Amino acid sequence: MHQLTIAEIIRGLRDRQFSSVEITGHLLGRIEQLDGNYNSFISVTPELALQQAAAADERLAAGDAPALCGVPLAHKDIFCTEGVRTSCGSKMLDNFTPPYDATVVENFNNASAVTLGKTNMDEFAMGSSNETSYYGPVKNPWNSNCVPGGSSGGSAAAVAAQLTPGATATDTGGSIRQPAALTNTTGLKPTYGRVSRWGMIAFASSLDQGGPIARNAEDAAYLLAAMAGHDPKDSTSLDRPVPDYTAGLNGDIAGLRIGVPAEYFSDDLNPQVAARVQDALKEYEKLGAQLVEVSLPHTHLAVPAYYVIAPAEASANLSRFDGVRYGHRCEDPRDLRDLYMRSRGEGFGEEVQRRILVGTYALSAGYYDAYYNKAQQVRRLIKQDFVQAFEKVDVIMGPTTPSPAFALGEKKADPVAMYLEDIYTIAANLAGLPGMSLPCGLVNNLPVGLQIIGNYLDEARMLNVAHRYQQVTDWHKASAA
Repeated sequence: MHQLTIAEIIRGLRDRQFSSVEITGHLLGRIEQLDGNYNSFISVTPELALQQAAAADERLAAGDAPALCGVPLAHKDIFCTEGVRTSCGSKMLDNFTPPYDATVVENFNNASAVTLGKTNMDEFAMGSSNETSYYGPVKNPWNSNCVPGGSSGGSAAAVAAQLTPGATATDTGGSIRQPAALTNTTGLKPTYGRVSRWGMIAFASSLDQGGPIARNAEDAAYLLAAMAGHDPKDSTSLDRPVPDYTAGLNGDIAGLRIGVPAEYFSDDLNPQVAARVQDALKEYEKLGAQLVEVSLPHTHLAVPAYYVIAPAEASANLSRFDGVRYGHRCEDPRDLRDLYMRSRGEGFGEEVQRRILVGTYALSAGYYDAYYNKAQQVRRLIKQDFVQAFEKVDVIMGPTTPSPAFALGEKKADPVAMYLEDIYTIAANLAGLPGMSLPCGLVNNLPVGLQIIGNYLDEARMLNVAHRYQQVTDWHKASAA
């Protein structure tokens, strides 16, 4: 049962091949048995899951069930869940139990999906390897000595290990697409504002976006359909109709114009990864697509611009964690200053502290114009590059990551080397564009991801393009488990 995709589970539940209670119990047993090898979950919720599964079975029997009714899923531990600890991978929130659900979680509850638990993540979503979590690193199911990517490494590893058929995740600079690439899963970051951020603990508010990780594009389409939509509680939420993402999956892509940026095939790219991506592009040509050279000349500025903007926003967002209202509080503070300093020093890990300091510096008097304002100007140039490219092409393709999964601990002591793991993904966040990663091959038995970047609100086309590739290839079916 754990090998079933979301689409297969949906059909199996409706054909009465199994019940939601049965498949939920099977996956809970698998998590208990195997997750000690991966550390992909922070919290597992068996009682809640079986209760939801029983209710879903009743709804299925009544015949009024939405598509995801009874489907077991997991949520990244950045989404608030009523009555269930939401830690954001941090000691700061180790004791935080929200009194409400994030809109994304509420949407899945309304669809009668089943919550298996909360997945591990880099602390406050700050990391590219899932090694900064207070609860320990997540291990890649393809090689337990390697990282699964971050910050949504727990969600990606849980899907790759077949502990759950799908999971929610978030992407601030590549944190859905990069772990999807390193674990042979399919991950999609929607257009900024397509998925509500209400109840999703903030890292960088102008960049954060929730999305799904699943085994294939069809499953991602089902998950995105539940996640997307306008939310009046989120001022950045887009008030646009949500299309039926599954309806157009099989559409013909003959004549599709694929932009291939030269900047994505530089010396920074592992040659074997480049070869797998080129093989994927040839498959698209066989499907009738046309490859078009495009230029994104400001790509090399994406990483430095991001690592000014994101820490600046993080320093503001994380100022609320002060040991006063909720979260970690130091023992026996001498005075208010001591309370603030020790609570934050004890509650935040090294990477989070580093980014808070960088962000505070960039926003400080005398440096705002030199750093933060300049980074925002660069951001505009990057966005304009994409606007001009999409005048000539329908989608843009290239590698998701510069190399396959790297060893645990290999880059932890070198923050700059770690930051460069997101060199191909960050630009889409800065521009607010949708992007996704799908499996396109293996290098030394480690997965490689193909990145698709779409135009604004063009998730349906991206999913169609990804699905057609997965109909003629089997890379997404390769399993680490």
